[in-house]
Amino acid sequence: MAAQDTELQHGYVDLKDVRLHYASRGQGRLMLFLHGFPEFWAAWEAQLSFFGAHFQAVAPDLRGYNLSSKPPAIEQYHIKALTADIAGLADQLGHRTMVLVAHDWGGGVAWAFANRYPDRVEKLIIINSPHPAIFARELLQNPEQRQASGYMNQLREPDAERDLSADHYAFLMQALEAGGSRWQMDDGLRRRYIEAWSQPGALTGGLNYYRVSPLHPAASPEEENVLRQIARAPRDLFAVKVPTLVIWGEEDHALLTGNLEGLEAYVDQLTIRRIPDGTHWVVHEQPDRVNALIAAFVGDIGQTGD
Repeated sequence: MAAQDTELQHGYVDLKDVRLHYASRGQGRLMLFLHGFPEFWAAWEAQLSFFGAHFQAVAPDLRGYNLSSKPPAIEQYHIKALTADIAGLADQLGHRTMVLVAHDWGGGVAWAFANRYPDRVEKLIIINSPHPAIFARELLQNPEQRQASGYMNQLREPDAERDLSADHYAFLMQALEAGGSRWQMDDGLRRRYIEAWSQPGALTGGLNYYRVSPLHPAASPEEENVLRQIARAPRDLFAVKVPTLVIWGEEDHALLTGNLEGLEAYVDQLTIRRIPDGTHWVVHEQPDRVNALIAAFVGDIGQTGD
């Protein structure tokens, strides 16, 4: 492969109502990486470097984040819009199908995308991101998960932007480096994260994912009823029929391992790989191990073409 094929490149695609920024490395089949909160495309730098030798490895800033558009209305962060972004991005990049890799909130988008567009997903890799029906069940039935997810209701509050930006984004920085995290950020990476959070509207964009979603600890009988409807919905509403690998750092203090129980009821072709000494930030803590698990699952990574 020519050297220029593996250089990191940046670009934009214009979709119906948003402009998405993305970073890309390599050529061939599309491997798309979706970040979570409060990250941005650079969460996947180790993966872009590794898989860019075999794929067109692409990591976008999801809508609301960093250099992508930040629509003002909460409703514009509904899962239907988020999944349409992924389809539109792939189309603009010239790909019909993809290997889809996602973490945290990116995983929420990826679960829904694989459910809605199964013919477009070759393989799905989820890292520490709960399946929606399983998560609804855990929020209803597991007091420990309900307590661990209490921060979600804080992030839904109107003054969350003020709290998160106070003291030079101390809350967000602590969220990345606390909770048993073994992720050692250097000063340069800290500056890049703060720069991403400082983009006008970026905090609100990321928080709107929480504000529009029903998946949070119920604060009223009405919200509890919505969770119950999700947990008891017909299987096909949340079924994933593509080959799926779930990688889970078991020391995740926010998303507990109960989210793995019963997952096979919704995922036809499921492989689970647990990392006992990994936290929620296992992608950063153990990038080589994560890359090896993804590569083994994807297989034949020397293929090219779409």
